[in-house]
Amino acid sequence: MKKWNRREGPRQYRRPGWYTGNRHGETRDQHWYRYFDSDDAGPSHRAPQRESDNQSSSPSSSSSKDSSAAPELPGFYFDPERNRYFRLLPGHNNCNPLTKEQLQRKEREKERNKMLLEDEKLRKKAPRRGLNTSLLLQRRHLGLLPENSYCRLVHEVKVSAMRRHKLEIESTDNSSPNMDNFRLIVGDSACERVFTVNNVSHGGCKYGIMNFSSSSRGSLSVEMCDNLYFTNRKVNSVCWASVNYPDSHVLLCLVGVAHTPGCVSLLPASLFSNSNSDQPGMLCSFKISSAWSCAWCLNTQFDKTFSTGLSRRVILKDAETGRTQTYSVESDVLAQQFAHRVPVLYNGCRSGEIFSIDLRQRGRRDQSWKARRFHQESAITSIRVLQDENYLIAADMLGQIKLWDVRVAKPVQEYKGHHNEYAYLPVHVNEHEGLLLAAGQDCYTRLWSLKDGHLLRTIPSPHPAANDLIPSIVFSSNLGGSRGLPGLLMAVKHDLYYFPYNTDYQEGEGLKAAF
Repeated sequence: MKKWNRREGPRQYRRPGWYTGNRHGETRDQHWYRYFDSDDAGPSHRAPQRESDNQSSSPSSSSSKDSSAAPELPGFYFDPERNRYFRLLPGHNNCNPLTKEQLQRKEREKERNKMLLEDEKLRKKAPRRGLNTSLLLQRRHLGLLPENSYCRLVHEVKVSAMRRHKLEIESTDNSSPNMDNFRLIVGDSACERVFTVNNVSHGGCKYGIMNFSSSSRGSLSVEMCDNLYFTNRKVNSVCWASVNYPDSHVLLCLVGVAHTPGCVSLLPASLFSNSNSDQPGMLCSFKISSAWSCAWCLNTQFDKTFSTGLSRRVILKDAETGRTQTYSVESDVLAQQFAHRVPVLYNGCRSGEIFSIDLRQRGRRDQSWKARRFHQESAITSIRVLQDENYLIAADMLGQIKLWDVRVAKPVQEYKGHHNEYAYLPVHVNEHEGLLLAAGQDCYTRLWSLKDGHLLRTIPSPHPAANDLIPSIVFSSNLGGSRGLPGLLMAVKHDLYYFPYNTDYQEGEGLKAAF
């Protein structure tokens, strides 16, 4: 063993393969920045290879590993197809062709197109592993599956097999077709009529009613009312009202614009048809500024009462007598719904608070009229009270959807996957099928099992995602009347789509709608 010589200096320890001039012995930073060019192209991502390695792998597997292992470099993005880094400059000006937002939008659009192709397939992925109709029927015959569970799981299979069909909207007077984007659709209790709100290109909106009818074969026909109303105000909230008979009126919240004040209008449904010989029912309008939400009470004790959620106030009003009760709250009330069996109004606030008002205790002046109170983490956008009125669904602007037990003020179920950042988005509940539905701000419509929160299906929008093109949906057990089949109605941009349970639904059969 050679001793250390002071003249030679201390011996430097070098690992094998790390000698000067050896490309495989470069440090990691030297390896990346050796490939920089003077143009916008950055370094390519190449994994170092050792000459002594005898491992063999296919190009596809190696490229997939490289793309997945590509580290992020400040100011660059990695293109997995070209296996190279490209310069990414900040800003949104026209001189900069590449921004992070554009790249993210491109990736989202690629994913949406991929999901659309998957959605067009006849055989779709089962909502749960090993779940199919024949297996369910076999387990049912053997007595291994209760009737309630069998019906619920069959609906899950049907939902996963729904296919998209476009409703061609035609004009009755042979004028130009409808080119105004749908903003909102709301179905009545029988889902024979759907109230529609469309944004008008020159500002404001128009609203009317579509009449649906279904044949015994499951085909759906649609007729648009011939009397549309136009307004320069924004429609914030809509609900059906039962004044003279079930769903005889429509309750609208209109936001004020410039010198035009906001109002809450109660309109007879017969107003939207010139051919209807019936005399219009009660027509009234109340001037209210900044109305966010509205709801109609179906309890027999207060069957002519409606509510309005405003900025830091809740107003209860009798549509016949005009009697008004005002409650002061600490936040804007964005969502409301009445319970059916008991006259209780549930309210959701911008602060995330959810509280109830018992209409039988109107005389209390302090805030002891708040029967129940609980909170979510963000602004409440939608509230749905279930048939068992001890439970309600609440959605907020963080994309959280929770099932609450109001007796103990605790969430008992959460439905994950919904996307929302700041939009005013509703949720829809169909207890007969055991489904929960919501269209997210990412323009995907999602369906969950109401019982266990399992995500059953994600439906991509037929149009590219945009904040002003979020789909509006209606789901019904009898879409188009008593003879109708369960199905989903989707309005996006200026198009109307139908997703029926019937997988044998023929394109073009009963699909034309008069506008």
